[in-house]
Amino acid sequence: MSEQSVDRLLGALAEAAELGAGRVPEDELEQVRRIAERAGERRALSSEHTVVGFFGATGSGKSSLLNALTGEPIARTHVRRPTTSVPLAAVWNPRGASALLDWLQVSDRRVMEQPFAEGQQLSLILLDLPDFDSVALEHRAVAERLAGQVDVLVWVVDPQKYADAVIHRDFIAPLAAHASVTAAVLNQVDRLPQAEVGQVVDSLRGLLRRDGLDRVQVLPVSATEGSGIGELRQLIARFASERKAASERLAADVRSIAGRLEAAGVPGRVRGADVQALERGLASAAGVEAVAQAVAGSYRKRAGQATGWPLTSWLLRLAPDPLRRLHLAFGRDRGGAEVHRADLHRTSMPPMSAAQRAQAGLAVRAYADSAAAGLGEGWAASIHEHAADALTALPAELDRAVARTDLGARASWWWPLLAAIQWLALIVAVIGGVWLLLPVLLPLWGMVPPAIPQVEGTESWFDGWPVPLLGLIAGVLLGIVLGLLGALIGGAVGTARRSRARRRLRKQVGAVARERVVLPIEGERERAREFAVAVARAAGRP
Repeated sequence: MSEQSVDRLLGALAEAAELGAGRVPEDELEQVRRIAERAGERRALSSEHTVVGFFGATGSGKSSLLNALTGEPIARTHVRRPTTSVPLAAVWNPRGASALLDWLQVSDRRVMEQPFAEGQQLSLILLDLPDFDSVALEHRAVAERLAGQVDVLVWVVDPQKYADAVIHRDFIAPLAAHASVTAAVLNQVDRLPQAEVGQVVDSLRGLLRRDGLDRVQVLPVSATEGSGIGELRQLIARFASERKAASERLAADVRSIAGRLEAAGVPGRVRGADVQALERGLASAAGVEAVAQAVAGSYRKRAGQATGWPLTSWLLRLAPDPLRRLHLAFGRDRGGAEVHRADLHRTSMPPMSAAQRAQAGLAVRAYADSAAAGLGEGWAASIHEHAADALTALPAELDRAVARTDLGARASWWWPLLAAIQWLALIVAVIGGVWLLLPVLLPLWGMVPPAIPQVEGTESWFDGWPVPLLGLIAGVLLGIVLGLLGALIGGAVGTARRSRARRRLRKQVGAVARERVVLPIEGERERAREFAVAVARAAGRP
């Protein structure tokens, strides 16, 4: 893998870490920071040298394997030092290796004079490491630390312990993403009957496959007899000659942590039905239906006042106007100004009851649950935090949304027309009634009463009726009929105004839902999507 490719992977991992801050576990972000730091340190050191570490359990023969590969008994002096805690390095081409070994914290070093592979001048470091199953925790810690630093990992096992579950679970499987820079050596095959060597190798391959290392080469070796040493030397020489192991190791580190970050998941699709359910729940909590009913009631009341029979319609003024009681505007005039309380910012509707708050909470949390589907705990918690913030602000925001809605309850054009006819009918009735009273009242005052005309020549049952009486009856009947007609029209129009007000209120509530709930949560979901894309790029996938 090229340096540019590693740079891209590291860049994608850094972007994922930035996006995931506060959303993914801190220990995983700390691993990202350590990988980035280790990558920078390793790339600042010798790029010529390939560091190969031999990892194994007690008695696996790591030291004898190193002696066989070097062709010198360098591990014999190793016996006189604390072999279980201090790693030993065999170095070919020491120029530039000191800083790298200092970074690895390896002080016991042997410079090799003979070439590692015939005809090749390789820059190579082989490390004989402490046993990773040591009962001394500090010894095990050295092996674990260097497992995260070397370029190539060689797992050395013996026929007795190759299937040890602890070795596979605690050491080999966690580094399964590093298959491209990993090899497995079955040492001490000289202790097996020749017929069983192939069976044990196949068994080890199966175990490694279950660990996730299905592409790792398994070499049967006998360090004491020298069988398989040539093949192992060729494999290590290939790693060193290609000089890609360090980059491959860094890329494997990035892919490994990226694989764990993928557990954060990818946000699913939020359905339109989820948004609609949210808007319905908030509309119910905001009292939209009650306000819409108030619009219809206010319209019917004012229509009755304007078009009802003048002798009785004044009684409607004694009843409170439903909209005025809520301090809500009737609507807007043609110029755009509110007819009622133009400076209104809040209603005088009662605060949300516990039931309404619970309804709003259920709607918001249900939407948050839907929006968080497919995401890990950290992202889901962040989405629910946005939902909790929205719930705090929603009561006031919904109240303002109701207050600024054009409810469309203003007067209609037909009110003045019916009112004019009502007054005309009343005037006719009053004139007729007064005319009928004049023959009774004027003689009391010594005045000559006027004549009372009668209907004649119509050949109908109206013939002989006094005209003033007909005027009185017609005026009263017309007023009553117009009052009933106005009530019917007012009821029908009020119902239509209620539906229109409900739509407008729901639109305003929907705007609040989008601004306070949907957009913040969608912003978090978009961040989660960007995080997932960055993680996928860090893992080496499109």
